[in-house]
Amino acid sequence: MRPGPMEWARRRRAERDARRIEAAGHRALSRLDRLGPAWHIVDWPRADMPSQLLDLDAQDERAGFLAIGPGGIFAVAVADHGRARVLIAGDVVQINGKRPNYVAEAKRDAKRAAKALSAAVGHTIPVTPVLTFVGTGVISVYGLPKDCLVATDRELDRLLVAGGARISAETATKLTAVAEHPSTWLNAPYRAAADNYRWYAEGRTAADKRTPRR
Repeated sequence: MRPGPMEWARRRRAERDARRIEAAGHRALSRLDRLGPAWHIVDWPRADMPSQLLDLDAQDERAGFLAIGPGGIFAVAVADHGRARVLIAGDVVQINGKRPNYVAEAKRDAKRAAKALSAAVGHTIPVTPVLTFVGTGVISVYGLPKDCLVATDRELDRLLVAGGARISAETATKLTAVAEHPSTWLNAPYRAAADNYRWYAEGRTAADKRTPRR
């Protein structure tokens, strides 16, 4: 049966939005090529896996990925604002008079990722939410969100490395393997061959030497 005019229009709009979202994600990712081989990018399910499997036609309205490297793990959510002006006041984002829940969604994504990764490896794995804006419109900031980093796609690479080296290259590689394993997001147990994850405290880096014991 051929779709009616309304259904045809809905599908066309969904396809157009999907292409726009995909393009925004690619723009954000292209900036991360500058970070080099120490950083890893992982595409992960930002919605619950069972619901995705049940609703195969569900449209993901957000682009995003995990960035894992010396600076830690970041759940990057990408928002395409086009030519529209963006106003940011704390956790409130306003675009064209609307207030999308971008900050709350970014925090929720990071919390879900941290919970899944921590359960998979048996250690507490912090994940930092990052809200990245892609577009040409002016962004006015009257106060940054709490516990959520914000950047444009042109600033994303610098933002991720600003915190220094929080984990070793070996740990980043192991965590990437965990994040890429499907069972991590299906709540199934996962253990790497060498279960040794070292996270450095705030103010310390992977290059710092340990204080010798006496």
